Amino acid sequence: MSATVATVGTFDGVHRGHQAVLDDVVRRARARGVVSLLVTFDPHPLEVLNPSAAPRLLTLPDEKRMQAAGLGIERIEMLAFTPELARLGPEEFVRDVLRARFAMQTLVLGYDHGFGRGRSGDVELVRRLASQDGFAMEVVAAVTDGGQPISSSLIRTAVAHGDLASAERGLGRRYSLRAAVERGAGRGRTIGVPTINLTPPDPRKLLPPDGVYAVWVDIGKRDRGTGKRYGGMMNQGPRPTFGVTARALEVHLFDFAGDLYGETVTVEWVRRLRDVQTFPSRQALVDQIERDAVTARSVLNG
Repeated sequence: MSATVATVGTFDGVHRGHQAVLDDVVRRARARGVVSLLVTFDPHPLEVLNPSAAPRLLTLPDEKRMQAAGLGIERIEMLAFTPELARLGPEEFVRDVLRARFAMQTLVLGYDHGFGRGRSGDVELVRRLASQDGFAMEVVAAVTDGGQPISSSLIRTAVAHGDLASAERGLGRRYSLRAAVERGAGRGRTIGVPTINLTPPDPRKLLPPDGVYAVWVDIGKRDRGTGKRYGGMMNQGPRPTFGVTARALEVHLFDFAGDLYGETVTVEWVRRLRDVQTFPSRQALVDQIERDAVTARSVLNG
């Protein structure tokens, strides 16, 4: 079993505070010649402990894996959060999970971290466990925005209210969604504005308010030099002009021609352009889409 430098937590959003912890894990693991490890959970603990208070997620499990791996984390263990796991005290969690299962030699935690039954495994308790059991323990200071520690809950509030700029500052990147492209009804082509239709996201995923957005769309693996990025505009919500009340995510890509059915793409929300509207005719809708395209291109080029 490979020895590890580990951190543990929900890490929803993998925001700038999380990134500081993960960067420290990677740096220490490389210095010691051991494996960097993130131990995280699915579902979110509150979905088990207090479902009515469970938040919508900034990052679904696959998105979280991608973000952590992109920061250099070599091993990501997604533990099923169950009532049995929730009943483990911090001493048991450290001994039976982090030490026995994952050969943890060094534990890196954020300044306000808590884990184990009732989040009783705070920094001071873990310091005592480290001293008793002979592992190293490191604490990473808060990362702040405007003097306030960055947190998943603050970023969720920003996204839910459409404050994409605040969310981007907290995340250190634009808010995004990974989704597969599926076949739609083809309405866009009938009005000369072909779109890619995204599969409905997991209902746990937090979306900003419905509307028309300027977006960036990544196709393929850009980090490996095999992908491409396209600007576009996305209608998020119903399509009332066509009498469709169900929420959909439809993206018109600029300067793109091709078939993306079955591909997985990453969509970044850049700026909200307007509300979803009902138009008196298809031509009125087309005219507005043309104006939206001019605005979206200006936003993306700016």
